[in-house]
Amino acid sequence: MTSQHLEQIQAGLDEGDWWNGFAPEGCEIVSWVVTMGVGQIVTRRFPAALLNSINVELERRAWGVFSTEFYLTYDFLPVRERLRRESNERANR
Repeated sequence: MTSQHLEQIQAGLDEGDWWNGFAPEGCEIVSWVVTMGVGQIVTRRFPAALLNSINVELERRAWGVFSTEFYLTYDFLPVRERLRRESNERANR
């Protein structure tokens, strides 16, 4: 990716209707943090079945404006609670 000034970045985002079209239906933006020297970190919540369509929307709306990396995560808290409950049940047998 070549270096772009702010007006070029904004023009590319406008061309892709970025601000109106991302995130797609069914995808909740939980947080959007600008990390100086690193980039933007967008945390989204969505069903796993939407992953492909979200990737397509990124490519369609922001290709050449942003470079993207995906780090898929999930909420472990419900799993932790289930494991704790199961552990307690085993201990009480």
